[in-house]
Amino acid sequence: MKKISVREMAIAGLLTAVAVVGSTLSFPVFASQCAPVQHMVNVVCAAFLGPWYGVGVAFAASLIRNLLGLGTLMAFPGSMFGALLCGLVWKASRNIPLTCVGEVFGTAILGGLAAYPVAIFLMGVEAGTVAFYGYIIPFFVSTSVGAVLAGLLLGALSKVRVLQGLQSHR
Repeated sequence: MKKISVREMAIAGLLTAVAVVGSTLSFPVFASQCAPVQHMVNVVCAAFLGPWYGVGVAFAASLIRNLLGLGTLMAFPGSMFGALLCGLVWKASRNIPLTCVGEVFGTAILGGLAAYPVAIFLMGVEAGTVAFYGYIIPFFVSTSVGAVLAGLLLGALSKVRVLQGLQSHR
């Protein structure tokens, strides 16, 4: 059993807070609220902590956003699929652009498709008819912006060797 690191938990808590506060910087695209900061956090968390912390941070941020009235139920599938996929891609490749693509695919395609049953069962049939067509495109817009921001941030951190320093402690 892996020992829980206080340092990793602190970073996860900080990234959760950034995602929640960053959700106030959202914009509407069709039927969805697009919050690119959550997607940026997903990629950064993947690089700093790995896929399982990424899913945990995405879940916690989505839950807090919903409790505070800053998000919708679509925050759950949208962020968690992206966090898992980009975390697994980072773990396998350690490649920043590929990890960003994993976030975009996981959120836009997998999260967008997962939004359909969430909309039907939790939000009502009317929302379900819109979800299949109305969530993949907005998720794509949101996650693309967030992935680009994360790629720039991780690229800068890598250039000054901060990313490698964080990785050496894991």
